[in-house]
Amino acid sequence: MQEIIRNTFRSVRQASRELVMIGEQAINSILIDLAEAIPDCTSSILEANRRDLDRMDPADPMFDRLLLNEKRLEIIAGDIRNVAALPSPLDIVLEQRRLPNGLELKKITVPIGVIGIIYEARPNVTFDVFALCLKSGNATVLKGGSDAHESNTAIVECIKTVLRRNGINDNTLSLLPSEREAAGIMLNAVDSIDMIIPRGSQKLIDFVRQNAKVPVIETGAGIVHTYIDKNADTGIAAKVVFNAKTRRPSVCNALDTLLVHAAKLDDLPQITAPLQEKEVVIYADEAAYAKLQGSYPETLLERARPEHFGTEFLSLKLSVKTVSSIEEALDHIAEYSSRHSEAIITNDPAAKAEFLKRVDAAVVYANTSTAFTDGAQFGLGAEIGISTQKLHARGPMALKELTSYKWVIEGEGQTRSV
Repeated sequence: MQEIIRNTFRSVRQASRELVMIGEQAINSILIDLAEAIPDCTSSILEANRRDLDRMDPADPMFDRLLLNEKRLEIIAGDIRNVAALPSPLDIVLEQRRLPNGLELKKITVPIGVIGIIYEARPNVTFDVFALCLKSGNATVLKGGSDAHESNTAIVECIKTVLRRNGINDNTLSLLPSEREAAGIMLNAVDSIDMIIPRGSQKLIDFVRQNAKVPVIETGAGIVHTYIDKNADTGIAAKVVFNAKTRRPSVCNALDTLLVHAAKLDDLPQITAPLQEKEVVIYADEAAYAKLQGSYPETLLERARPEHFGTEFLSLKLSVKTVSSIEEALDHIAEYSSRHSEAIITNDPAAKAEFLKRVDAAVVYANTSTAFTDGAQFGLGAEIGISTQKLHARGPMALKELTSYKWVIEGEGQTRSV
């Protein structure tokens, strides 16, 4: 397997060298062609997806992430069109000046080169990553999980068909075998891959960070909190909590822990009432449990244990903790947050300002749902992941974050004397 994968890496590197010569208009045409080809590929993709789904327990939180249907494929096609419509992130002059000796200096954006993605049961990532990498001039190596291998294979074949139809080297995108050994080879491919981005569970991210010799950008798990301040609007709180928890509970921006100011406990039954509709299980601390008893269904209400805090549930489960102040809420978030997305609900400008300033996360919200942490929602077309680190990129990573830069120096025979 090692030699086969190394040959693949060489082919992808060659494709990346060819890719830099393809103009913006041609890139956009390829993306539009792909979006229009998705309906023709839908039957084969959904059949492959069904085979993957047949091997997974529907109760598994990953099932929803794995699931594709016609509607989701239509949304993906729309996202690809959105990426095509965005300005190119390449050849942008970041800095320019003329030195006293007459040399002209320019700092311009360029592709990173070859980007590797290691991800789990999210076949939509295959489309998203390709669109963003192509638009930013990067070739791509994918290593998906075995749970989604059939789906990923069908999607990659659809993409390669479009590349070949447009006269583009189809090694611009390569899918590695789903076996774990392939990931190990990829993580050590320092001469072949310029950057690796893991997308998936904290376990996957930790594995990549601990074993990679190739530079890594972490797209961290989402342990997400919403703090209901003592001055929060109860109606807004109920609406936001319901959306953040139930819109798509299996995604990384879904709400995991609700922090409630003690002065707002009397409103907790009203805030959580909509969650009954989706049968959300609540793990409540003693004070919250006492308030919810008799108003929230007994079958869905349990006493919280320590492990219910700092957990990314990825399902219709929610922990609730009572705090006595915004300071205590901030301390709890600092201890348990994965620095992904955090929110406050309040009508107090001072509390809002303090929360937004002090919370250390890639995205912080006031009086709205954390469900908006998404590249498409931010107007970025799509995303390659949500970075929770602080170097190079933070938050939704899209086109600009998939570029580097180089200095271009032009002269007329100048030589250095000192």
